Amino acid sequence: MQVPKLPVLSGHKVIKALSNAGWKQSRIKGSHAILTKVLDDQKIALVVPLHKEIDKGTILEIVRQSRLKKEEFLSLF
Repeated sequence: MQVPKLPVLSGHKVIKALSNAGWKQSRIKGSHAILTKVLDDQKIALVVPLHKEIDKGTILEIVRQSRLKKEEFLSLF
């Protein structure tokens, strides 16, 4: 089974998808939003740039840090 390609996403779309997975936006610093979630008794933070288009490599890194699989992330939309 082939994994679908990542679509072009804005920072707001990424935040909306991650909020569907239980991530909460804790603050904004400049042009970046910081999202947090408690996983395995550990508080994890993600930084999402609030750009109109986020580079695919940056999206993949956000997905990796969120401990989601690419397919799980894409199913949040």
